Amino acid sequence: MDNRFQDKVEANPIIAALNNLQKLDLAIESPCKMIFLLTGSIFNLKEIVDKVKNGDMDIYIHIDLIEGFSNDIVSLKYISQKIKPDGIITTKSNLIKKAKIMNICAIQRLFMLDSLSLETGINSVSSTKPHAIEIMPGIMPKIITKIYKQTRVPIIAGGLISDKEDVIRCLEAGAMGISTSKEKIWFM
Repeated sequence: MDNRFQDKVEANPIIAALNNLQKLDLAIESPCKMIFLLTGSIFNLKEIVDKVKNGDMDIYIHIDLIEGFSNDIVSLKYISQKIKPDGIITTKSNLIKKAKIMNICAIQRLFMLDSLSLETGINSVSSTKPHAIEIMPGIMPKIITKIYKQTRVPIIAGGLISDKEDVIRCLEAGAMGISTSKEKIWFM
């Protein structure tokens, strides 16, 4: 695993998930050490990444959600070489593999909807071996424990986390961090 990523999450396991650019300054001012960027476009991505880095935070961009980029190796190379985030988040297994070859910290986002998606997700992670997994929704301690035991890949729990109790349960279940768009949790 990327030591910088692990060190930042260990320093503060709360990750600001940013789905609204109007909250960018608030996220930068928060005690969080990193941002998961879930919005933006080809036109403003470089400016956002630079602003976050100037705020002494790391930024991981969810490349599936950034407008104007296709989900291919050329976009991944451009983002890595020109935009220079600390890493990427994607649901696409092929991009995880390519990112790792390019020495880009890669987080694979998995949506846990049912037992089939759980099995498929575990198989995908076993194949791609991302630096970390983001599990959505993150409020499933039993699933966090099960996925970690079967993959041994660090887990970030995200989605539907609404209070301190949710954060504690996820961390106790084995998640190394929590990603959330709830500002009140950023400042816990």
